[in-house]
Amino acid sequence: MRRYLPRFLMIAGALLLLKGGLAVYPFLFPVLSAEIAELPRVDGMKRVAPGDPVFQLSIPRHKARFTVVEGTTTTALREGPGHLEGSALPGQTGNIVIAGHRDTHFLALKDVLIGDEIRIASEGAEYVYRVVDVRVVSPRDTSVLRPQARDSLTLITCYPFRFMGPAPDRYVVRALLFDR
Repeated sequence: MRRYLPRFLMIAGALLLLKGGLAVYPFLFPVLSAEIAELPRVDGMKRVAPGDPVFQLSIPRHKARFTVVEGTTTTALREGPGHLEGSALPGQTGNIVIAGHRDTHFLALKDVLIGDEIRIASEGAEYVYRVVDVRVVSPRDTSVLRPQARDSLTLITCYPFRFMGPAPDRYVVRALLFDR
């Protein structure tokens, strides 16, 4: 029994790590997470369920591309960055707010600079935004969620990027619509 117990515990631990890794980092296992072929229509007539893919977001300078899903629940954010329900959608006037995990999808945000281009592709249209502000705010600071005078895009993740446990602050990247 003493000889087999350490091996059993090691195998059980490895299996638990694999299960947790698949839940939190599904994009690392492309064979197990199918590519999304076609995104559903998003307009005032059709309701999009939380977790459904709604549009593509890319940061060309960093070769980063994401499928943004509806909602910011824990389950939705496992799939990809989440569109904050109630904020504007591509093609609508207002502030598009997208949140993502700092240690998975939005790790690329740590290298984003003012002037960088961010693109959104939705239903055959492409929207180009330019980063105008990068800042760290308190989680209680909800001013970044408010609608803006110009069409804008706000990307939010936890900060610092290399922090163990729940991060104390939020990293916010703000961009303005540059071209449709």
